[in-house]
Amino acid sequence: VRLQASGGGLVQAGGSLKPTCTASGGAIRTYSMGWFRQAPGKGREFVAAIKWTLGDTYYADSVKGRFTISRDRDKNTVYLQMNSLQSVDTAIYYCAAHPTREAYYAGRYSATDFSSWGQGTLVTVSS
Repeated sequence: VRLQASGGGLVQAGGSLKPTCTASGGAIRTYSMGWFRQAPGKGREFVAAIKWTLGDTYYADSVKGRFTISRDRDKNTVYLQMNSLQSVDTAIYYCAAHPTREAYYAGRYSATDFSSWGQGTLVTVSS
């Protein structure tokens, strides 16, 4: 299964974007899907995750109330609605699938928990 992210771009502070990640090559069989981001010179940090079957969602504190993760199981697609964007949100956004069972049951996710990654989509927020 291949993950393809799109929908990044340049937006002014306070604006919105909705990156999309679609799995191709067959039905994705995953416990959860997640979004991570990596700013220049920094490590890859967790943004949000969603349990694929149950739909339970999890967010980093820095994006709670501003970002919303959702999925369409029929389309093998996960979305990240990003509102009230700030300059600190500037990063490459990556989608990920196939987390460990431990991360799934704990409801806590880090980059090392996921084994499948998309290529990333760049989000730039201008102040």
